[in-house]
Amino acid sequence: MNERDLQRENLETRRVWNQNAAYWDEYMGEGNDFVEQLCWPVMDRLLDLPPGKQVLDIACGNGLTSRRLAEQGYQVVAFDFSEELIARAVARTPPDMEQIEFHVLDATDKSALVNLGEGKFEAAISNMALFDMAQIDPLFQALSILLKPGSGFIFSVVHPCFNNPTTQMVAELEDKDGELVTVYSVKIRRYITPSVDYVRALRGQPEPQLEFHRSLQDLLKPAFNAGFVLDVLEERAFPPGHPPGKNPLSWGANFSEIPPVLVIRVRAPSG
Repeated sequence: MNERDLQRENLETRRVWNQNAAYWDEYMGEGNDFVEQLCWPVMDRLLDLPPGKQVLDIACGNGLTSRRLAEQGYQVVAFDFSEELIARAVARTPPDMEQIEFHVLDATDKSALVNLGEGKFEAAISNMALFDMAQIDPLFQALSILLKPGSGFIFSVVHPCFNNPTTQMVAELEDKDGELVTVYSVKIRRYITPSVDYVRALRGQPEPQLEFHRSLQDLLKPAFNAGFVLDVLEERAFPPGHPPGKNPLSWGANFSEIPPVLVIRVRAPSG
């Protein structure tokens, strides 16, 4: 991606997230089913640090992950490039939660990120955000400097194989052993080629947002190029007993064999 395209897509993404900030903040609050069931349990387990350590929260949104980290005793530096989301994060954070430091920063700006402090962090975390970034190479390059040697970067993303902008949720009636049953599946028509698509991730959000689809190889290549090593990869699906949503074609128990979320931990260069 050339600099002009990056700047244009960054400006559009920031504009949309500023427009959608109030809606997302109200909808997400302190977490939804994706956070509670699919993302946070694994990310919390993979963090595996004693209290008091410095953790970087990347693209923190309304700060829900930052506050969870602070409640566990971590010192948190959190940033997002949406001024409105950071304002929401600050407003939601109790005044006595002084161990969180919020910044407005662009994750595609390596030099700005490096200014946070070379070798300052014992871990970094990013919840469902890398696919909102026009470019992720600068982030991994910066993290190789910001993280202490061997430290983990844990991130969750929509699963690019099954939950991408071309995903179609399907319900089909099937005669199975003399019984008519509804079978649920997904259809994918594009995967390998990187793409930029407008999506409406939440029903009713004011504006559609840009989603930057990357295959697994394109998601991990910037990490490998920056010297990171893949440590853990977990595919996350709702369990069969998970209560169904209002829409049977939304992610939930009906799609318990198909993971909509991927959680990954990579380790920084060991020096």
